[in-house]
Amino acid sequence: MPERYILLVEDNPDDEELTLLSLRKNNLCHDIVVVRDGVEAIEFLSGSGQYTGRDVSRLPTIVLLDLKLPKLDGLGVLKRLRAEERTRTLPVVVLTSSSQDADVIASYNLGANSYVRKPVEFGAFVEAVSSLGLYWIVLNRPPPQHAA
Repeated sequence: MPERYILLVEDNPDDEELTLLSLRKNNLCHDIVVVRDGVEAIEFLSGSGQYTGRDVSRLPTIVLLDLKLPKLDGLGVLKRLRAEERTRTLPVVVLTSSSQDADVIASYNLGANSYVRKPVEFGAFVEAVSSLGLYWIVLNRPPPQHAA
């Protein structure tokens, strides 16, 4: 596993491709690991299930987390991440199509670092993800255990 990488938790192939394109546009792609449901995200981060034996000592630089996921939704993922000492301070940005106030409030209450609604228009989507990448990957200083 590379020292610095992004974990993208996204079940929609179109949104996945747009996110990857947006990060590449500004040379922010680092290494990106894509998982497609909440259970797979937890298994990846904990080194369990299909990821048994994976070196879990290197956490992602950031997790880009959709809320509307199969098996375990994004709020469930966030709750599990914040319950574990090892992932409690892992930077998590909720990147979702939901604009419901309840989802925004629940995300922050569960410890999301940021909540970004996915723009519907292509150019706006690319700009939003590019800005996210620039901030969280270039400017933000992660907690020491997440530093590369």
